[in-house]
Amino acid sequence: MIPRYTRPEMAAIWEPQTRFKIWFEIEAHAADALAELGTIPKDAAKTIWAKAKDATFDVARIDEIERETKHDVIAFLTHLAEIVGPEARFVHQGMTSSDVLDTCLNVQLTRAADILIADIDRLLAALKTRAYEHKMTPTIGRSHGIHAEPVTFGLKLAFAYAEFSRNRERLVAARKEVATCAISGAVGTFAQIDPRVEEHVAKAMGLQPEPISTQVIPRDRHAMFFATLGVIASSMERLATEIRHMQRTEVLEAEEFFSEGQKGSSAMPHKRNPVLTENITGLARMVRAYVTPALENVVLWHERDISHSSAERMFGPDATVTLDFALNRMAGVIEKLLVYPANMQKNLDRLGGLVHSQRVLIALTQKGASREDSYKLVQRNAMPVWRGEGDFQTLLKNDPDVKKYLSDDEIAEKFDLGYHLKHVDTIFNRVFGSAS
Repeated sequence: MIPRYTRPEMAAIWEPQTRFKIWFEIEAHAADALAELGTIPKDAAKTIWAKAKDATFDVARIDEIERETKHDVIAFLTHLAEIVGPEARFVHQGMTSSDVLDTCLNVQLTRAADILIADIDRLLAALKTRAYEHKMTPTIGRSHGIHAEPVTFGLKLAFAYAEFSRNRERLVAARKEVATCAISGAVGTFAQIDPRVEEHVAKAMGLQPEPISTQVIPRDRHAMFFATLGVIASSMERLATEIRHMQRTEVLEAEEFFSEGQKGSSAMPHKRNPVLTENITGLARMVRAYVTPALENVVLWHERDISHSSAERMFGPDATVTLDFALNRMAGVIEKLLVYPANMQKNLDRLGGLVHSQRVLIALTQKGASREDSYKLVQRNAMPVWRGEGDFQTLLKNDPDVKKYLSDDEIAEKFDLGYHLKHVDTIFNRVFGSAS
């Protein structure tokens, strides 16, 4: 985790003190269940909670023990015994390290998912507000980066809203999939611990029992979780790229907010660069980079190995922290985005009416011209406009072959901008619901 791209709430989930607190809770809840089953004394379970519930674990001491034992869970249990005393012998009975590690990881991932879902909600709210603000603000739609036909800026934002709504649903599903608990002991057979212990711990930690775990929770769950983060990152990059293109000097239809005292360049004082969306683009690449090791972690030897562990220690915190930061940055960009309707209209008019070419094409076919002839007639009048040699509507009106099919009034009618926007309400109702 890099402090520059880290927000405190998400970072706290991955701090050592938080991790050890979760480890303790798993062990203590398991002790409660073992005590109810009569496996350990009830007084021992109570003592474990009483001695360590409010303890601040000594991270340096745990690290010191681990340097000798070369085992992180044993190091923690040794330190816990120093806090609890003799009753610590009843901790971890019938359990294996993965019961603690995997259940803890899934607790952390569900907490991270809750933050990320809230992040997406903030972004969705910003997109909806700005979409309605510019619902009927006309702008040019582009395909291949080239002017195509008119759209509205509100539709661009509604498209992003729909995409992030899907991402929210995916993340909710991924959270549910990864929210499992395994307290099944060595190789997952429950030979040394009753399955009811797992049920108790799962309920206490807000998880569901893993239907079958070998000695680890199956990593296809985690692969899906991080793949979902990768998809969300790609959606952010798509929106960031759109804004970056719109901020280009030749376009300047929208741009990031430029605050008082902000500097765009160390060399050129006039610069206003899209630094936030460029930053989001880079962060999205990093989140996606963590998807591959998550997929590769699915493949483990037999009932358990730890080839997944080192990778997860890195990409678990980094992917969630990075996405959290980027989502909040994107929400801020949308909330403060500067929009220039006059420049949008200027760009719409830039090609002298060529954006209406399809309407003229269709009109010619409806008046009896073949599609092939209609295309040729429209294209031969369009190409001079590309070269700056006239206005499209005027050229069409002066073309005797076009006039065989269309009158001046019929040609002029095909240049009505409003025609392209007649279904905006329908699209908005589909995206936001008729109640909106």
